[in-house]
Amino acid sequence: MGMTPAQASAPGPGPRQPGARAAIAWFAVALAGSALLGLLAGLIWSEVAPRALLQEVSPGTAEFVNVETSAFIVADGWFCLISAAAGLITGLLGYRFLLTARTGARAAEGVRAAAAAGLILGGIAGAFVMLWLGEQIGLSGYDQHLGSSPDGTLFPGSLALGAKSALAFWPLVTAVIILVSEWGTRRSASPSPDDSAAVDD
Repeated sequence: MGMTPAQASAPGPGPRQPGARAAIAWFAVALAGSALLGLLAGLIWSEVAPRALLQEVSPGTAEFVNVETSAFIVADGWFCLISAAAGLITGLLGYRFLLTARTGARAAEGVRAAAAAGLILGGIAGAFVMLWLGEQIGLSGYDQHLGSSPDGTLFPGSLALGAKSALAFWPLVTAVIILVSEWGTRRSASPSPDDSAAVDD
């Protein structure tokens, strides 16, 4: 009886792995959410941060009424405080809704890593958005006073961040919250020595 050599069929493409698309999607969600929160943080900073008082001395020239004003230091302090609060929010909510829900399968590890990276990079983006919006609010009024007010007019100066290192507060707090939450979750999931002894018995 003759035997016909069987031809090996080419392996099919197999089921699609949604990991890459999911990772990109959750990375974008985390990044965009933090950037949007930066708009709200910028509005809050512009409202609560004090501004130095200026006096017009000639068209286009103004001087500080009090050269020893603490407005700049207080404004930087408010920026750090609001950034830390925003980092706490993005860290807690991001871990709860973007990371905790995907602790099951190994395939989700890449998605969780992408979401964590998106939260931390989103914190950087949110801090810059906060800085940009806070400095823009009131800038047009400042320019108008500076260019057209008569001599002797008192008006608030523009808002500015003196300590640029404050931009690191948001992503730093977010990263710490994610690391601490992940450590606590893994520790609670691992069996304790008492549990292991009970199983052996």
